[in-house]
Order: sequence, then C-alpha cells, then structure tokens
Amino acid sequence: MSDIQNKIKELMEVREQAKLGGGQRRIDSQHKKGKKTARERIEMLLDKGSFEEFDMFVTHRCNNFGLGEETYFGDGVVTGRGTIDGRQVYVFSQDFTVFGGSLSETFAAKICKVMDMAMKNGAPVIGINDSGGARIQEGVNSLSGYTEIFQRNILASGVIPQISAIFGPCAGGAVYSPALTDFILMNQGTSYMFVTGPKVVKTVTGEEVSQEQLGGASVHAAKSGVAHFVSENEEEGIATLRKLLGFLPSNNMEDAPAVDCTDAIDRLDDVLNDIIPDNPNKPYNVLDVIRGVVDNGDFLESQPKFAPNIVTGFARFNGQSVGIIANQPKFLAGVLDINASRKAARFVRFCDAFNIPIVTFVDVPGFLPGTAQEYGGIIVHGAKLLFAYGEATVPKVTVILRKAYGGAYCVMSSKHLRGDINYAWPTAEIAVMGPKGAIEVLLSKEIAAIEDEQQKAEFIAQKEAEYRDKFANPYVAARFGYIDDVIEPRNTRYRIVRALESLANKRLANPPKKHNNIPL
Repeated sequence: MSDIQNKIKELMEVREQAKLGGGQRRIDSQHKKGKKTARERIEMLLDKGSFEEFDMFVTHRCNNFGLGEETYFGDGVVTGRGTIDGRQVYVFSQDFTVFGGSLSETFAAKICKVMDMAMKNGAPVIGINDSGGARIQEGVNSLSGYTEIFQRNILASGVIPQISAIFGPCAGGAVYSPALTDFILMNQGTSYMFVTGPKVVKTVTGEEVSQEQLGGASVHAAKSGVAHFVSENEEEGIATLRKLLGFLPSNNMEDAPAVDCTDAIDRLDDVLNDIIPDNPNKPYNVLDVIRGVVDNGDFLESQPKFAPNIVTGFARFNGQSVGIIANQPKFLAGVLDINASRKAARFVRFCDAFNIPIVTFVDVPGFLPGTAQEYGGIIVHGAKLLFAYGEATVPKVTVILRKAYGGAYCVMSSKHLRGDINYAWPTAEIAVMGPKGAIEVLLSKEIAAIEDEQQKAEFIAQKEAEYRDKFANPYVAARFGYIDDVIEPRNTRYRIVRALESLANKRLANPPKKHNNIPL
C-alpha cells in the first residue's frame, strides 16, 4: 500500500473515531435516556446528505486537573452547514457524550466560527443544546467562550434568524445564549433550563424543588414564557424546527420564501358569519377564525400555553408568510395584561425585523385591572406592545372582530399606529370603554339620585342599550376614516389576501437613529 493510501486510510480511521464522540458506551447511555446523539440530531434536521462538518479534529488545550490526559476529537460540539428544504443553514449540536457537553474555550471557538459564517453569508443559525455547562477545569477561559457566543448572538439579532433547541440540560450561564435567540424549543421530559440549580436554590432560599419543577419544558412553556415550542420527543421537535424555518427568510435583506398556494384566495367560510355570539360577554375561540382564513387552515402557534389571552404564530395567505397576532376571548376575555403585552411585542418586533407582514385580529375589552398588574408595571409592559406596533414598517393589516375598547384599541395595530389596511366586521364595537363602565362614569349623579333599586336598574339598562346602539358598531370609526372598510366575516380571507397584495411594494422608514429606547 502506498504512502498516500496509508494516509487516506488513516484519515478514514480518524474520522470514524471522531464520529464516536465520547465513545460507544456513552452513546448507549445517551440512547437509554431517550436522547439522540449530536450527530443524529443534525442528520434529522438537515436535508439528507447536505451536512458539511467543520473542525472535526479540534481538541481542547487545557491541562488543569488532569484534563490533558483525556481528549476527544471535536471537543464536545459538532458544527457545520447544510440545507433545510434546499436553503442553507449553519448548525451546532452539543455532544453530551464528551465531558457532559461542557463548554471549553475551543468548544466556544467552534460555535463562534459557524456564527460568523452564518452572518457573513446571510443564513440562519440553529443551535442544539445538551450541555452540563461551563467546563470547570478551564476557569475563566470557559466563561470567556460563553461571552464570545453571547456577543455574536447580540450582533446577529435582527440580521439572521437564530433558533435554539434544548434537548438536554442547559444551566447557569449557558441559558443566556438561547435567551438571546429568536425562538426556543424544549423537549418534554429530557430538557431543562435554569440559572441556578435545585441545590443552590435550597441553600439560598430553603426551597426544595426538582429540576423539572424548576426549569422543565412545561414550566417554561406556561409560566415563564421562555420556551416558544415544546415537543414530546426529539423527532417532533426537529420537525417543528424545519416547519418554523419555512416561514422565515434567510436574513433581514430577504423576504420569506413563498410557496405555491393550493387554497382558493376567494374561498368563503360561512362559519365566520355566525362565530361571534349575540351575547357580547360570551367567548369564542379566535383560533377558529385564524384557521378559517389562512391557507389550508395551517397555523404554527408560538407560545400557545403562555399568556393564552393573546395568540401569536405564523401562517400563509396565498403562499405568503405572515405573522399573526390575535386577542383570545377564551382566556381572560382577551384582555391585555403584562405577559400578553410582552409576548406579542417580541413577536411583532421579530416579524418587523425580518420583513414578515403582520395580520392582527382584534377583540380586546381593555387592559387587565388590579394592583398585581399595576405593581408589576403594566404601564411599561403595555407600552412595549404599543412601541412595537408603532415602530413596525412591514405591511400591517388589522381586522376588528368584536370589542376594541380604550387604550387597548389604540395599541392593537390601529390606524393611528400606521396600520395600513384596517377592516372591521359588522360586529365590531369601538369605544373608550364598555357600556356598563361608560354609563357609570357619564351618568353617576343621575344614577345616585334614583332611590328605587328597580327603577335604577331599568334606567341603567336603558342607558347601556343607548350607548351600545351608538358605539357597538364600526360605523362611527369608519365615518372618521379610522376603519378602511366594514367587511362580511366570511369574506375575510379574500380581503386580507388582496390587502397584502396591495402592500407588496410598501416603503416606509423610521427617522435615522443609533437605536431606539423601547421601554424594557
């Protein structure tokens, strides 16, 4: 065998060794936990045969605490590029079989390299997290590596989509890189995120809590809002990542990819004509409205269990990707509270950053009252949503379905916040407040002067009816041009499609500035 053939044989052997990560025993242990390996995850994520790996032969450079006696090719993270549905993406996948996926200086350098490549080439970056945290033996060099990644997350924000999948532990400083990305997916049962673990929590606060209770997928999906998507297994999670990416452009200079539409744009949905209950206090499911008007009823909801009084997610109209925000009357009557405002504001800003038109469905009775909300800063958090809609320059189409009261009317992509096309259903009620509250303010003296309780109730009911007749319709707002048209509910899909078509060449720019100062 020639020298060249020997060297090629050696290369093949070293490659096979590198692909084993921490070795077969640790791979088997990973599988027993119901987890895939770093490479298996990449193979599921990317188009078959498209993965090109970088830095397969990198090893750590630390000798502290005997670490120099144990090295592995790749040093605990698999990095490279490939395609999803033919579109280029950059990926890194942390390998728990090597030092528990702990981050070293060279581990971080590999991630930074693919992030730099993604920025240079205008392609999304997807990070798959499964790590025990910083590699303690490397001390400050490990912390330096984390911070180098954070800095790139910050610079890439709003330039390329950044998506994080948490398929194992993600604790301490490691949580901040996913937190800086656009979307986080967690896997039920095998993933968790927290800044300080259960042992530290018990030592400092006396609380006894498990890893799952402290930072499991269910907690971050429903309570903290950290996780945007939750999967039952890794296969489902990978499928969600691929679907999500299909709604997004590769970078902030491009539009999201259009797909062939197989759903007639003039399709009528007769159910929508009867979906609003006669009783204004009775709820309905706004998801039925959304699925009734988007292409093929396909809607990818983001953060479905967090602040469910507002709905956010992606869909398409005539093959064009859009972001959808909708008040949900099924929960808290669709009011805006602190969490709903935060959730929707971040989603609006993402869509605006990446040229994705925004469609808003409005049925909002106002902001949630109470000391808990006021003490929690509802003023500032509500202003976030107001700010997000007001600064957005992408096409904005709004449909008022029922209630649009007070400041919440202003906030929800109103004409006054540069809404491009604002429609209303005949059931729309646009006013400063609801009939009961309005009458109590306007006629408080008259009501107080009536001593007979039955007469008082009849008087209030009469005045509420008069108020409702005056404001429980969209025509007053339409008279001032704040509503562009009152439309038949079943024709909503066609009107939105036409509106988006008319806005295809929209040009709008905000005043020059270094950056804005959104109320955080």
